[in-house]
Amino acid sequence: MKSEQRILVIDDESDIGELITAIAKAMGFHCEATTQAMSFLEKLAPDTNIVMLDLLMPGMDGIELLRLLGKRKCNANIILMSGVGKRTIESAQSYGQILGLSIVGQLQKPFRPSEVEEILRRIPSLELPLVNHPSPPLSIQKAEFQRALEHNEFVVYYQPQIDLEAGRVIGVEALVRWRHPERGLIYPDDFIGQMEKLGLIDELGWTVANRAMREIGLLSDGAEDPLSLSLNASVYSLRNLNFPDALVAIGQEHGVSAGKITIEITETGLIKELSRTLDTLTRLRMKKVKISVDDFGTGYATMKQFKNIPATELKIDKSFVQEMTSSQQDRIMVRKTIEMGHELAMNVVAEGVETPEQLNLLRSYGCDSAQGYLFSRPIPAIELGSWLNTYRAQYPGCGQMTLFDRSDGGRAPAPSNVEISEQNGDQAEESSG
Repeated sequence: MKSEQRILVIDDESDIGELITAIAKAMGFHCEATTQAMSFLEKLAPDTNIVMLDLLMPGMDGIELLRLLGKRKCNANIILMSGVGKRTIESAQSYGQILGLSIVGQLQKPFRPSEVEEILRRIPSLELPLVNHPSPPLSIQKAEFQRALEHNEFVVYYQPQIDLEAGRVIGVEALVRWRHPERGLIYPDDFIGQMEKLGLIDELGWTVANRAMREIGLLSDGAEDPLSLSLNASVYSLRNLNFPDALVAIGQEHGVSAGKITIEITETGLIKELSRTLDTLTRLRMKKVKISVDDFGTGYATMKQFKNIPATELKIDKSFVQEMTSSQQDRIMVRKTIEMGHELAMNVVAEGVETPEQLNLLRSYGCDSAQGYLFSRPIPAIELGSWLNTYRAQYPGCGQMTLFDRSDGGRAPAPSNVEISEQNGDQAEESSG
């Protein structure tokens, strides 16, 4: 920790403020405490690094203070304190984050001095983080998209999916990328929406399907248990009544059986277009193609609507997976989604798995399979074969114990020829179409 850290505490109980001040000063911090909201606002300075805020106070409560801190664009790291229930504190934390505040921890009253020391040690470094202003969306003309399609500039990356009980690789999700000759690698968020508006999404979808089935067909040729392939589909493509026949025909051409193909579509997309896509979805299932509801929990499906979708798989959105080790609400959402999926005879896949702790929770909840950086980032086909060989060689038999009970958390080694420049982009886009 750094001695220049400045802490400001507000709690209506003066002895709490005195206790925290004594602990903080012993750790080398500069610390002040107050019991009054107005005094707190006066003492709050640009160089205040840490704010410890009690939620339950007479007069102006902690939520009102968070609102004011949001208006002031406060850059301090904020620790919430309260004797109210944990769920209420988590709601307050979510509210603070919506306001753009840096909520870095919680202290449930009554707390021990050791808990104060522990949370202060975990506070990020003093230097204020650099603000990453999002880049404006790329403005791309229809002619440029058409040229890219004609010149085969759209490529497919694959993210492995792991069976959590057996530990084996059961399939991959295909993710499109644009290798632009001048701009480099472009990720889906920068072009999918525009291609939908320009009426080019169908052509892109078939380009990806053809390439992915050809590459996975070659990779699985002669295999006793071929890899399954998950393809993201736009709702606009699913309006086409010929979609099921065309998809299965491409699979037959490249040796990928219909039962090894999964079509992924977002929860929101399915519900918005259910009346216009239910014909296609039902015929896909009749041909044994699987249907996956992607980003489950982030859309606005009602149970009545959801039961009409002939889905075989639920994909838990990574936003729930990545927060479940610290948020009781997210843990409950993940556990109940798995239970609901199984009750409806669906396979449940967790996206965005990055830590052994997340993996262990998912396994304890009975999640069927997972994908994420703990196993591999999305990689091109030329690297996928090497990754599979390395994974299978390192985990012979892919047994449950050998895969996950390792000191490194069960992380499979990344291929040696990883392109470092692509890592950050892939992490942000690993669930994009």
